[in-house]
Amino acid sequence: MIRDASTMDRPIDDGPRKRRLWLTVASAAAVVIIGGLILAPSIRRWAQSETSVSGSQIRLGTVDRGNLIREVAVDGRVVAGSHPTAFSPAQGIVTIDVEAGEVVEQGQILGGVESPELTSRLDQEKATLAATKSEHDRLRISSRQRQLENRQDVELAEVRLAASRRALDRSQRLFDLGLVNEIDLETAHDDVTVRTLELGKAERRETLEREMQAFEIEDSGQRLERQRLMVADLQRRVDALVVRAPVAGLVSRIHVEDSQAVARNAALVTVVDLSALEVEMAVAENLADEVTPGTPAVITIGAETFGGSVVGISPEVEGSRVKGRVAFVGEIPGGLKQNQRVSVRVVLETRPDVLTVPRGPWLEASNGRHVYVVSDGMAEMRAVEVGATSISEVEIVSGLDLGDEIVISDTTRFEGARRVLVR
Repeated sequence: MIRDASTMDRPIDDGPRKRRLWLTVASAAAVVIIGGLILAPSIRRWAQSETSVSGSQIRLGTVDRGNLIREVAVDGRVVAGSHPTAFSPAQGIVTIDVEAGEVVEQGQILGGVESPELTSRLDQEKATLAATKSEHDRLRISSRQRQLENRQDVELAEVRLAASRRALDRSQRLFDLGLVNEIDLETAHDDVTVRTLELGKAERRETLEREMQAFEIEDSGQRLERQRLMVADLQRRVDALVVRAPVAGLVSRIHVEDSQAVARNAALVTVVDLSALEVEMAVAENLADEVTPGTPAVITIGAETFGGSVVGISPEVEGSRVKGRVAFVGEIPGGLKQNQRVSVRVVLETRPDVLTVPRGPWLEASNGRHVYVVSDGMAEMRAVEVGATSISEVEIVSGLDLGDEIVISDTTRFEGARRVLVR
């Protein structure tokens, strides 16, 4: 019978076990201490923060210095700055010689209008012009003939007066010699008086008839000129029956059918001047006062950009927007089509050498009054003053320094916290 196990036990040295235990405890303590030192800043930031957000849920931007271009981006469409329409010059039957989409040169025949009434009226007025001219020429010949007769009457009266004066001189000498009586001398005096009156009458008649004939010739000349103008106008209208392209361009629309009866001034063909294409745009009503003729613009067509300039702005507001037109500066790019969609950036202002940050939802979330500056994993609210804004950038007047990093995404999730931990 075995009373106990003492006879079989052997004493074991527990020194190594204690050493391993102490080593484990020391290692654990060292890990805790080192971890505490490493995590101390994070713990301190966590303790100081009011809320936290994941770094993947925010976007950051850096404060930079440069030129800020304040501009407005709008959609536009290509329109023709010049798109004249050819109208029917008279009532008649129209003939169309072109098709929509056809390229035409200036002066090229587009069609014509057949108007027998206008052609007949032209022939009648030409005949009237010929008769008026004949009457005018006859009047001028008759005037010269009458002037010749009046001149002859004056000259005859002058001869008779000279003869009477010579007879008076003879009678006076004979009377002085006592060869004739006083009655014959007085008769000679009376004859000179009569001849003088006849000469004066002939001269006045010549002057009056010359003035009258000049007036009649002038009046006839005015009638002749009026008839010539009437014939010229009718000739112009008959020539206009052949409809020609007012500009070089593209036939955009044909308003009538071939061989159709049309009224005077009816629209026939519209031609788009491809050398005068512009871009029609619509800007917000609150920016309309800043967009004036001459304001520079950038037109984007596909991947290419072209310079432009505002040439007109409408004084009328339609749907809180104001329409305007932008013309290309320099050569117009080829291949443009009517109503083609393009993008336009109107440059309102350029501010040189200013602090700028990327534009984002933060601007609307804070109304531009404050931003969250990120440093060492902590986003801290800071008051700022913003200036001009562009499509992609915002001017910082005060509150930030060059190189500061801020949150440019939506900050409403921060709920107005002064400090936010960025995990």
